[in-house]
Amino acid sequence: MKTILKQLGLNETNLGSSTGSNWFANGKEITSHTPVDGSLIGSITTSSSEDYEKVIATASEAFKTWRLVPAPKRGEIVRQVGEALRENKEALGKLVSYEMGKSLQEGLGEVQEMIDICDFAVGLSRQLYGLTMHSERPMHRMYEQYHPLGIVGIISAFNFPVAVWSWNAALAWVCGDVCVWKPSSKTPLCAIACQNIITEVFKKNNIPEGVSCLVTGNASGDLLNNDKRVPLVSFTGSTRIGRHVSKTVAERFGKTILELGGNNAIIVSEHADLNMVLVGAVFGAVGTAGQRCTSTRRLIVHESVYDKTIETLQKAYAQLQIGNPLEVSNHVGPLIDTKAVEDYLNAIEKAKIEGGKIIVEGGVLSGEGYESGCYVKPCIIEAKNEFDIVQEETFAPILYVMKYSTIDEAIEMQNNVPQGLSSSIFTTNMREMELFLSQTGSDCGIANVNIGTSGAEIGGAFGGEKETGGGRESGSDAWKVYMRRQTNTINYGTELPLAQGINFNL
Repeated sequence: MKTILKQLGLNETNLGSSTGSNWFANGKEITSHTPVDGSLIGSITTSSSEDYEKVIATASEAFKTWRLVPAPKRGEIVRQVGEALRENKEALGKLVSYEMGKSLQEGLGEVQEMIDICDFAVGLSRQLYGLTMHSERPMHRMYEQYHPLGIVGIISAFNFPVAVWSWNAALAWVCGDVCVWKPSSKTPLCAIACQNIITEVFKKNNIPEGVSCLVTGNASGDLLNNDKRVPLVSFTGSTRIGRHVSKTVAERFGKTILELGGNNAIIVSEHADLNMVLVGAVFGAVGTAGQRCTSTRRLIVHESVYDKTIETLQKAYAQLQIGNPLEVSNHVGPLIDTKAVEDYLNAIEKAKIEGGKIIVEGGVLSGEGYESGCYVKPCIIEAKNEFDIVQEETFAPILYVMKYSTIDEAIEMQNNVPQGLSSSIFTTNMREMELFLSQTGSDCGIANVNIGTSGAEIGGAFGGEKETGGGRESGSDAWKVYMRRQTNTINYGTELPLAQGINFNL
């Protein structure tokens, strides 16, 4: 790991007080320990309030220049960022896996998402379209155009320490914005590694410091939320903290992108291909140790295939390999820290108290290879949708299973939780597919057929409804939130007629 850290510019135990005006850090020290074995990876110095002010000043100045660079040329810079990420994919993927605890394949996949969004943004840089409209007044033309907002604040979460930041940053950059990133204090080294890679690209192209900035430490998040100089804050995290972010930013009339909790369900129809269900449900529930916002939390199974589905799941769970995520033979890595383990154990206990039946026993693993205390067994609990604990999101590999009789009942159960991120149905019945995707079907931002809830392609807009926050990131027309819309009217005649036929004679 020392070789990888050195390759990514992280070759000191303490990463210093500053990397230039892109990142000032003279506050208190925080450490990063890997959940893989509990060892210290490194420490960083966080940003003080004075450091934050320097970063914002640098970003504000950079915006004045960056917004004037033609969008396709901004796209060319982002293309080079993507190439730099390709060159560092293996090293950065291993660091993501080691610092966060996800499997190596998932770590590499996360870096690939960064590369993909850069590719997407390059094309987008030539497609920042507005509309033309016919005016009701003669010899007038109307159109709309989009202008950059300014500083975009990005507050990211530990479970995707780099990918979700890139979804925001790549689009914001081609839109002409500058970015200030506050990464999770649980995975700061991944963020600093990315900043090192990007800074080299920007320096080579004489891009002003401040287009991509970093602030560290939890206090910096609140500074971003309260700062009127930051017109947009993109926050990924829990619903509880998301409420605070939403309220704080709204009080100053700022804009937010909120990517909050998920309580995602798969409906297993009597017409489902159960072999496909097995893959989708197991990876959805145990991938990233259940620490994805799109992880499968609930399995709603038709009564006619319920017993067979449970039997198949039990056999599959018995084959899961739990251990060091850098070893490709292991399916499940650790939770992020011991607090997450505590939440996992509390959720199982609450489910039991409410009447849940354990189908696959959970528990914390100990002994050789599990020294960090963060490894747990994926658990399956037979439950009712209305249980309080089922209505909550627990960031751990706990899958609640329940029966249904009719497709209408299944959809009602799927929708009857506070969150609305991802959803799925496995069926070969066309009527059930279309009903699930109709206006009376899934109320989630993502609705899938014959694929699981977990994961998403960058080409589509990502986000959810209800307590998931309503934000959209990544593909489709998500770019519009990073810009301000302006409606323009041009009078190329010699008279000044008023709208709505109003006469105003002087």
